[in-house]
Amino acid sequence: MADLAHWLETHDDDLIRLATAELSPQEVLRATMQPVVVAFYGALNYTAQTNSYTLLHAVLINWSRSRALGDSSHNEDSGLAPIAATLKRVLWKLIRAEPNSNDALELIIAAENFFIEADQYIARLESEAMAVEAKRKLDATQETIRRLDKSKSDFIAVAAHELKTPLTLIEGYLNMLKSEVTDSGNQTALLMLGGISGGTTRLREIVEDMIDVSMIDLKLLNLHFQPVWIHRMVDIVGFDLAEPMKQRSIKLVVHRADITDRPTYADSERLYQAIHKVVSNAIKYTPDGGTVTITARELPGFTDLQIRDTGIGIAAENLTRIFEKFSSMGDVALHSSGKIKFKGGGPGLGLAIAKGFVEAHGGSIWAESAGFDEKTLPGSTFHVMIPMRAAPPGDQMAVLFNPPDLTEAEVPKPT
Repeated sequence: MADLAHWLETHDDDLIRLATAELSPQEVLRATMQPVVVAFYGALNYTAQTNSYTLLHAVLINWSRSRALGDSSHNEDSGLAPIAATLKRVLWKLIRAEPNSNDALELIIAAENFFIEADQYIARLESEAMAVEAKRKLDATQETIRRLDKSKSDFIAVAAHELKTPLTLIEGYLNMLKSEVTDSGNQTALLMLGGISGGTTRLREIVEDMIDVSMIDLKLLNLHFQPVWIHRMVDIVGFDLAEPMKQRSIKLVVHRADITDRPTYADSERLYQAIHKVVSNAIKYTPDGGTVTITARELPGFTDLQIRDTGIGIAAENLTRIFEKFSSMGDVALHSSGKIKFKGGGPGLGLAIAKGFVEAHGGSIWAESAGFDEKTLPGSTFHVMIPMRAAPPGDQMAVLFNPPDLTEAEVPKPT
């Protein structure tokens, strides 16, 4: 490549002048572009003399870092390759002007490897720059998501406090009034206070359900694992629902012999809520005088708790929809205001919350039914798959669905 080095030295001034003019049509910018052009053709001359691309790589790295070429008429976002192509075009133009065509061809061939190396190195630099920029944007996005998640968590905490605090005050003063009215023997006042108390209790349940479903949706649900006995939990649910079942003449049958007496590790409060909501749903859609049966079967690693009712059943197209938020079967206009009354009203959050709690434990829940019929009453069976654990699970299981963007240090730990 000695002939190319000699040719470059001979035509150095013309190359710099023409290339600078090509890259900077505006004369005021040419002083800025000239050092860039000088450095590039200097690297070409160095390579022609030594067969080393070290200086070329240094020049291109400097281009990539400084983005000085953004001052040219080319858009900065177009990258470095078009700049190198312009410098190559100017070189070719001058070489083709040589009087001897054979010399021109030899010079072009000698310079071609240089420009191939330049193009490849530019492609690598720009790929690396794109990867760095993509990572920067990803990091910024993840940081934004973390801030949003914290804001959502803070909002739920504040909302829970702001909603529950006045309810607590109302309940406190209500209990004080009850004591005063009871002593006075005013039955009418007691009846009215009972109605207020029932409405306040129902309002608290709705607020807590809305907070729970929000925490499930935002993947902010923490589980506190401890030994739990499923058969005892079923007994507690049955005891808590005994009064409404008595009012509806619904019989609860528990096959205790089929339910394991082995403990598992679970969040007792959340698992209780899940079972309670499924049984409450069975009562709601079972006519007066019906039966709700609770049984279980042991599967590898799980207990399949089954809640079976003699109610109106579920249409095939609703078997999955009933677990969605705000889902409710039947005509809303026909719903009564009672929570456990036949086809009683409600926000449609119970089964969605039960599903979220069960899945947070690593289990699953689904329903089976022969169909929906208010006359033949085909009934429904809900399966609650509860993992059976001999020890508390690892930290990853302590957060609903384990959000993938959280680092191990950021994952809330079970207490």
